[in-house]
Amino acid sequence: MPFIKPEKLFSRSWYISMGMIVAGALFIAAGYVLFITPYKIVPGGVYGISIIIHHVFNLPVGAMALFFNVPITLLGIKILGPRFGTKTITGFLLTSTFIDTLTYILGNDPLQLENDMLMSAVYGGVVIGFGVALLFKAKATCGGTDMVGMILSKITQRPVGQLMIFVDSAIVLLGFLVFRDWRIPLYSWVTIFVLGRTVDLVMEGFSYEKCLFIVSDEYQKIRDVIINDLNRGGTFLQGNGMYNNRDKQIIFTVMNRREVAILKSAIRRIDPKAFITVMDGSEILGEGFRSLNDKIDD
Repeated sequence: MPFIKPEKLFSRSWYISMGMIVAGALFIAAGYVLFITPYKIVPGGVYGISIIIHHVFNLPVGAMALFFNVPITLLGIKILGPRFGTKTITGFLLTSTFIDTLTYILGNDPLQLENDMLMSAVYGGVVIGFGVALLFKAKATCGGTDMVGMILSKITQRPVGQLMIFVDSAIVLLGFLVFRDWRIPLYSWVTIFVLGRTVDLVMEGFSYEKCLFIVSDEYQKIRDVIINDLNRGGTFLQGNGMYNNRDKQIIFTVMNRREVAILKSAIRRIDPKAFITVMDGSEILGEGFRSLNDKIDD
């Protein structure tokens, strides 16, 4: 059974996916050409190695990335199976092509931000992260570290995320050894952090929802406020007090920040001794919030 469900050629979903892949590859390429490559920032992965080679041997970054991505992808297909479809291949082909094309059109240092490398690292992470997120939404990647991480995980049985961090960090340190500039790893890790946060933000969106756990003997009155006044739902969880071993009813509910303020005010009136835990909900799917079907269709 294939990992990636094929889309009908020239269907509406196919056009949307291809549009996101093209836009994502263009954003990634622009991020590298404008903010990252000219200043020897090495944000890990295949493109990080390609940037090192570019500055040492004056070879094009896109062509070098393609040189590494093709065998890595073929090896990934052989070891992991058909996990990388035509979308991923299209993604890294377009990214490499756009990088070299934009470099040819704009030059090697179009913005000349050498005196403000921190800002360059931040903006580079934002622009590249936005492009990577678009590729992820289209069920594609631009190749590189994620594939290497999955291959190494298959061989070593270690977590993929941990191995990806190791690979990226090794490439960042390689940049430090080659360029002999202590600023390189610092700015590179800034870019990696900002890139990851941008991907999370674009993938999950801005969330104003809060998750609440409420422990109170007046749980029925609090339940009435949630259901009748706030028009929200929730779940009763069975608990047991650690100190006195008493049975407890725990309310779990999700609502926005304004509703949390109203509920806390009501709980203060109902049971000032209630125990309340409020947590950020990075992604809430289901009735009353974003539909799971909408999430899968993104």
